[in-house]
Amino acid sequence: MNVLVVNAGSSSLKYQLVNVEQQKLLAKGICERVGSSGAFHKHGLDENEHVLDAEMKDHDAAMALVIDALLDGPTKAIDSLDEIDAIGHRVVQGGKYFDKSALIDDDVIAKIDELAELAPLHNKAALMGIHACQKLMPNVPMVAVFDTSFFQTLPPKAYMYPLPYEMYEKHSIRKYGAHGTSHRYVAERAAVVLNEPLDELKLITCHLGNGCSASAIDHGVAVDTSMGLTPLDGLMMGTRCGAIDPAIVPFIMEHEGLSTSEVNELMNKKSGLLGISGISNDLRSVKDASEQGHERAQLAYDMYSNSVKKYIGQYIAVMGGVDAIVMTAGVGENCEKMRRMIFSGLQPLGIVLDEEKNRQRGFEREISTDDSKVKIIIIPTNEEYMIARDTYEIVYAKSQLIEAGSETA
Repeated sequence: MNVLVVNAGSSSLKYQLVNVEQQKLLAKGICERVGSSGAFHKHGLDENEHVLDAEMKDHDAAMALVIDALLDGPTKAIDSLDEIDAIGHRVVQGGKYFDKSALIDDDVIAKIDELAELAPLHNKAALMGIHACQKLMPNVPMVAVFDTSFFQTLPPKAYMYPLPYEMYEKHSIRKYGAHGTSHRYVAERAAVVLNEPLDELKLITCHLGNGCSASAIDHGVAVDTSMGLTPLDGLMMGTRCGAIDPAIVPFIMEHEGLSTSEVNELMNKKSGLLGISGISNDLRSVKDASEQGHERAQLAYDMYSNSVKKYIGQYIAVMGGVDAIVMTAGVGENCEKMRRMIFSGLQPLGIVLDEEKNRQRGFEREISTDDSKVKIIIIPTNEEYMIARDTYEIVYAKSQLIEAGSETA
């Protein structure tokens, strides 16, 4: 089965075409600056990647370009749309409605729209991708894969906030988490690397990039995670502040004369690495500046590593120990210096980094010493594969039910 994986942003549309049975990537690409001038479409695998300027007034136009690229030209991947058996959509916020991926119908679309208040940029964008696919491929089944569903196993003591209880009853204010598809994937792969059943392991998974989150996974079940009602909470990130004293918000609003939307933008888009360093939200640029003696860049680097270290400590306490710590995403997978800083000083907890293994790059591996009681593992994340797999399983199960019904009719 070929599954088209779609990850729509407010001004972008990322996609992959995956053959699930063969675990083979057939095509991938991204449409950038959708709805703006200077839009372009990047499509192809590795050295066969092509970048073309292409005006796209909306996501419908972007999806039409994707289909053209899949069917024709130097990066052609299929001969007909009939070869796309299903479409999987990444949706950030599933709220309390979805504890697993779901076949998309009118009710699912309505709930995604309803939940847009909790993820306004992400859920509305996902709906644009869904509607574009409905127009161009109306008969292809579609599945929504939610970033939050993995965390529906959190106990109330972890997902509730110590606010008046009626805030939860009236407004569903609670921790939902994010990056759940990534955390689920790397947890499963960590069990394979360790050659242990997932339901016998205590894991801490760290998704570290421009967006950052950490999760405690106890015997295969998520019991806590750092992101909260929205993806703003938790770890320090590229442009997000993460967890701060909540009294800072009204203080800044009063002293800077900011509106609610302005202070929200400040915390989401102007803080984190960018806000502290004054240079960039990209850790590579901050690292380079810190090594050239830039004091604020060094401070930003120190704060980022310290933020991760604190959550590792919290989750060891929550689970009463840990068997392995998993690092993934752009920073987690690729930045040896950041990993070295995160694990520095944790030797008394049985967490010992192997410096030589830490310098290696590009593949799944343990980077802890052979005698480290707690294993440290690098797992390159693959959210697209998880979306494709969930889509395959749901659509295949539906087709089997239909066939069974036909046979008994």
